[in-house]
Amino acid sequence: MLPKPKLFSMKKILLLLLSCLFLSAYSQGDVEKKPVYPTYKGLIMAGYQGWFRAEGDEMNSGWGHFGKGDKFNPENNTIDIWPDVSEYEKTYETEFLYEDGTPARVFSSVDESTTDLHFKWMKEYGIDGVFMQRFYGVTRNPEEPKSQDIILTNAFKASQKYNRAIAVMYDLSGLQPDKDDCDRIIEDWKKLVDDLNVLDFGEKQTYLHHSGKPLVCIWGVGFPDRSYDIRKIKLDKLIDFLKNDPVYGGCAVMLGVPTYFRELNKDCLPDPYLHELIESADIVLPWMVQRFTPLVHKPMEHLSDHVKADIAWCKEHGVDYSPIACPGFSWRNLSLGRPEHARYTAYGAIPRLGGQFFWDQMVTMIDAGAEMIYVAMFDEIDEGTAIFKVSDNPPNSDKAHFIDNDGAPSDQYLFLTGEAAKMLRKEQGTSYEMPKRKNQ
Repeated sequence: MLPKPKLFSMKKILLLLLSCLFLSAYSQGDVEKKPVYPTYKGLIMAGYQGWFRAEGDEMNSGWGHFGKGDKFNPENNTIDIWPDVSEYEKTYETEFLYEDGTPARVFSSVDESTTDLHFKWMKEYGIDGVFMQRFYGVTRNPEEPKSQDIILTNAFKASQKYNRAIAVMYDLSGLQPDKDDCDRIIEDWKKLVDDLNVLDFGEKQTYLHHSGKPLVCIWGVGFPDRSYDIRKIKLDKLIDFLKNDPVYGGCAVMLGVPTYFRELNKDCLPDPYLHELIESADIVLPWMVQRFTPLVHKPMEHLSDHVKADIAWCKEHGVDYSPIACPGFSWRNLSLGRPEHARYTAYGAIPRLGGQFFWDQMVTMIDAGAEMIYVAMFDEIDEGTAIFKVSDNPPNSDKAHFIDNDGAPSDQYLFLTGEAAKMLRKEQGTSYEMPKRKNQ
């Protein structure tokens, strides 16, 4: 005879159900979010300056990075490329005029709608995300409200909305060795984690990881034109903190170094300590803007040999490698009156060639074995490296000049970057023939 089934009272059943619900809720809350981007490998990321200020925007600080001395007019102009602002929600009138007398307009990086549009473009064109530039000066006076914090917060919102990767890049530019060191960056990173929640922002973990760890970049290590000594500013302490601190660490570190970091010559300090720092990091990012030009004989052969040698060195020393591609280079207006910028002072000094130079670099890097690429830059119109939408009909006049887009559509470089990302992910084969749009 079978035993009678054990009967439970309604009270016990309710208690059992409540216990299960509690344990389920606890376990779901206790599990950390999985990163949407667990590795940099297979991605094309761009640098994002976010430093343009317009007269009349919410910061009310005048013109920033458009012109000199808070002014932006033909006598005080520091940009070489004019942005295409036809899709921006908010724009600002300038003193520059088109041929028909219409005032030309620009954007402000402070506006949330600006950042949202830029990330929308990244999504539309298949660009994986950006490294947000955070210059050393931001780390001073941490109690003061900063426009860079506003822009960074807006970027994290947009990264959630459009599911794009985002990471912080500390640029050591502005560090004054007589009173500064990397301890300020340590305190700033704590602020970003505690107050801006960069590692736990929103429903998705869109912060870029590498080898499963949040990736932080430190740029400006080993350049001879810097006033600071890399042995004296506590770089080793900063790297150790980011990697090993029990509360704020557990990060992967990428170091932005000179192009010729392997040989420790040309554009690099001849100090072997740089190699020690690189070996303590996870990724090396050599700054290659202005180092290769289509105006020399067989530039892509030189670039291919260089990237292959870099990759071999990095494998030997146990670090990953991200080369840098750029559309071209032009800083004529920025260099005027600045003798330290005497080199490359012609408009379009490294010509864009309608996108062919940019495309050749990315194909060459992928063919040479690059597993990730950094594009300089998303929004850099001061130095003519921007890949966002730019005008082919800028407000040129007798007093002011800007380079055009070689007759290409304003979104040419967004399109090419997205197509290169498909090659990097092996969704399509590599080809040195610059891709055409379906309607071309």
